Order: sequence, then structure tokens, then C-alpha cells
Amino acid sequence: MMKPMTAAAFAATIALSGCLSGGNSKSAENAAAESVGAANPYLWRATLDTMSTLPVVSADPIGGLVIYDWKTYEDAPAERIKATVYILDSRLRADGVKVSVYRQTNKDGTWTDAAVDAETGQQLENKILERARLLKASELS
Repeated sequence: MMKPMTAAAFAATIALSGCLSGGNSKSAENAAAESVGAANPYLWRATLDTMSTLPVVSADPIGGLVIYDWKTYEDAPAERIKATVYILDSRLRADGVKVSVYRQTNKDGTWTDAAVDAETGQQLENKILERARLLKASELS
């Protein structure tokens, strides 16, 4: 398994080699994405769109990881949620995205972990996939 810095350097080398040889930049981008295992761009964009109400802590498009910070909503001030999205494939596939949702409740000024409905992560995954398919379809039209 390549380390992130090695993977980034490898991707840059492939991209630059396409520029220097006068090759097609599209094929250089595709080669870099396939070689490094970069996240699917449709799933990546769909993740950012779908989860836009949560603040982003960290986003790694090469590794396909988006970590969101805690957010409290007005209609439930004693509860907060956060999520982590893993984009697992460079292809647009139903099993290419995984969402982990975390929830805490405030009891006497202390945030404590609380159960999350098992369907929540699956529903978010479906929304991301739906949005990714729409993005791809709009680009092809």
C-alpha cells in the first residue's frame, strides 16, 4: 500500500509526463486516477453536496475520505451529529460509498454517545449515490 505522499507524487509524475510528452491530458488524468485509486469524482461531488449542512473537518479526494464535525440543529439543541464518508472505489458503484454517522446527547452539560438508527447511514449512502448518478447523467447529456 502506498503512503499518501508517495501516492500524490506518483500521480503528479503521471500527470506531468502526459504534459511533457505532448500526450492527451485526459488520458494522463485517467491514468493518475486509476494508479493512485483516487475517489470517484461523481461520488466525491455528491458527498460534498449531500452533506453540505455539516462542517467539513478534513477532506482527502485522493484517499476518498471526508470527515465532518459535530453539528447541532435548532429543533434538537440537546443533540448533535457528525459523519465520516468513505469513498471506496474510483468507479461509480453502489458499494463505492460508506457513511458512518455518530450522535451525542447533552445531559447536564456533558455530551455522551447515543445510539444511531442503523438505517441513517444507509439512507445517506443512497442519497449520495442518487446525486452522483444525476451528476454523471447531466454531464453526459
